[in-house]
Amino acid sequence: MGPLSGLRVLDISRVLAGPYCAMILGDLGAEIIKLEIPGKGDDTRSFGPPFCGTETAYFFSVNRNKRSIAVDMKQKEGATIVKELAKKSDVLIENYIPGKLSKMGLGYSQMKEIAPKLIYCSISGYGQTGPYAQRAGYDVIASGIGGLMHITGPQDGAPCKVGVAMTDLSTGLYAYGSILAAILERQKSGTGQHIDCNLLATQVASLVNISSNYLNAGMEAKRYGTAHESIVPYQSFKTSDGYIIIGGVNNNQFQSVCKLIDLPELCTDPRYIDNKLRVTNRKSLLHTMSERFLEKSTAEWLNIFEDSGIPYGPINTIQQVFSDPQVLHNNLIQEMNHPTAGRIRLPAPAVKFSESKLVDPPQPPPTLGQHTHQVLTQLLNMDKDEIKRLIKQGVIQ
Repeated sequence: MGPLSGLRVLDISRVLAGPYCAMILGDLGAEIIKLEIPGKGDDTRSFGPPFCGTETAYFFSVNRNKRSIAVDMKQKEGATIVKELAKKSDVLIENYIPGKLSKMGLGYSQMKEIAPKLIYCSISGYGQTGPYAQRAGYDVIASGIGGLMHITGPQDGAPCKVGVAMTDLSTGLYAYGSILAAILERQKSGTGQHIDCNLLATQVASLVNISSNYLNAGMEAKRYGTAHESIVPYQSFKTSDGYIIIGGVNNNQFQSVCKLIDLPELCTDPRYIDNKLRVTNRKSLLHTMSERFLEKSTAEWLNIFEDSGIPYGPINTIQQVFSDPQVLHNNLIQEMNHPTAGRIRLPAPAVKFSESKLVDPPQPPPTLGQHTHQVLTQLLNMDKDEIKRLIKQGVIQ
């Protein structure tokens, strides 16, 4: 089931970027075999509270539609199992510090010899070579080095991290797209290849207009809170009981906004007649608009902007997000039965297809080693005695 049905992915990544990439592939029908450390598992299994039974909500968030096997790759027989599974897989995803898997005989050059069609995707903090290559890759550090934190936060305040690990998630999306491209290339060439994804490269590439402003115009970026560096007004405003975000991204929209908030005189004020002047005179304009927005509640303003054609919306709490009528209409909450935690709910896949179907029903995130016996029996033809021996020796769980 799914457009990627028949594709097998061996996922030996942990935490967020790699597992997120693998989950998206799994949502689309790929078979995901998640390899974890016996007795410990993915680090996110301990990232709590909150816990759902003995499992963490964090682990649930990026590990649906996967089968878990627990194998100690540091042991020779464990590494052999990984090699044998790689031979039977289309894709391998890993996010170890560069060089670490090579010491176990599981690096790309070694795997290429035994599985020439394998697409081997490495996700690291800074790339496979270079002065930072041996550093551990963490989202918040890469977002600092890559400039995201410098442009995030209040205008007169300290740099801030984004509320979720967007550098990690964006890297997972880059990896997902790159894997699909490599699959298409393999259809033409017949061979696999190595994909090098890293958090720093993702973050620098994602600076988009901010990077172009600097590289082409020498303009250093600043923090603007929810405001935009090059468009005014385009930000949140405090209301009497919350916040609303509105945008007047061109002259027509700006004039409409002014009329809707009953400040028509701003439309003809020579300081604000085009966006360039509005950016130059942002302080006085935003002060006047901010005073007006304080006069009504968020609900009142939302009602005023309804059907106006102006971009607008509230700043929702997470509770409000999952009761939002459009979120509910788009079926963005997915429910499934977990073997130990009971009924769980997760954000649904973000994309729908007109012809292809996503995995339905979705499979819950696995317990640690839940599918070890199943996978080793089905794919590697191991018998019960061999599996028992490997368990006794601590190679598998």
